[in-house]
Amino acid sequence: MTVTTPRTDPRSHEPFQPPSRLGASIDAVAVSLPRTVVGNAEIAPRIGVTDEWIVRRTGIHSRHIAAPQERLATHAIDAGSLALERAGVAAADVELVLVATTTPDEVMPNAAPLVAHGLGARRAGAFDIGAACSGFLSALAVGVAQIESGRCDCALVIGADFMSRITDPEDRSTAAVFADGAGAVVLRGMGYPGRIGPIVLGADGAGADHIFVPPNGKIRMQGHETFREAVARLTLSTLQATRAAQLDLADIDLFVYHQANGRILSAVGEKLNIPPERVVDCIGQYGNTSAATIPLALAYSEAEGRLAPGHRVLLGAFGAGFTWGATVVQWGAP
Repeated sequence: MTVTTPRTDPRSHEPFQPPSRLGASIDAVAVSLPRTVVGNAEIAPRIGVTDEWIVRRTGIHSRHIAAPQERLATHAIDAGSLALERAGVAAADVELVLVATTTPDEVMPNAAPLVAHGLGARRAGAFDIGAACSGFLSALAVGVAQIESGRCDCALVIGADFMSRITDPEDRSTAAVFADGAGAVVLRGMGYPGRIGPIVLGADGAGADHIFVPPNGKIRMQGHETFREAVARLTLSTLQATRAAQLDLADIDLFVYHQANGRILSAVGEKLNIPPERVVDCIGQYGNTSAATIPLALAYSEAEGRLAPGHRVLLGAFGAGFTWGATVVQWGAP
């Protein structure tokens, strides 16, 4: 049988050429947190320490913990919906939904399709990003790349984790550290170079056994080794990201790192000689929410008046894998 190919515009057979000089911006951020807040006084006796011990070792005073009936997807939807509202973007205009998470409600399907459906983002492709505590930054890299390539004009990037679901309540090294929450940012395309600089990413599987969760198990962490690697990798990636953006550390208005541990934040600031007031530290009230910490820290900084349109913000993360990365963002829509 002979198949006749219909005549078409000859340009349809040319290779795809994305528009030149496309860029992306973060137009809005929003968060969603479980209502239940658990203070150190509830955890300390169970793991044989004091409230003061937890604060001294982690910087954490309290954290949000999801109730058994709460769903991660619900909080991701709520954060995403509020971010879209703040950006003035309709869900129907979203073309890509990325959810960075280690703790989806089910093994399958991924959280992202459920979130896209819950938002009413009918045109959007949707998938999860798995890079532990570096997940939000990795998802941001994917969303920005899609926009810069001309394949997408609007993406919703969400970091969401219910770390309490995989934390052993009797484990002194982790029980007081991990917490639950979700945060989202809206990425929009621009017809000129964007406000999100080159995103530096790295990985080293040789450190995989330092932070791991076995099948159907709970998280296990070698705290001392993880601390040392986190400080080293965050310090190096900060320098790499600022250099890639052709900036100096003095040009950065605010440093927003993954909120893993208060001592890590202090150590990185000291190594880079950054004044403490330029390093965001909100772990005291949120704990370590893994992929959600960076959007939570951004929303916290904005609410505190520390983050204004046009500010240059360094985002950095380190997590299991090992994985890490950093980038410089000029805050807000142009």
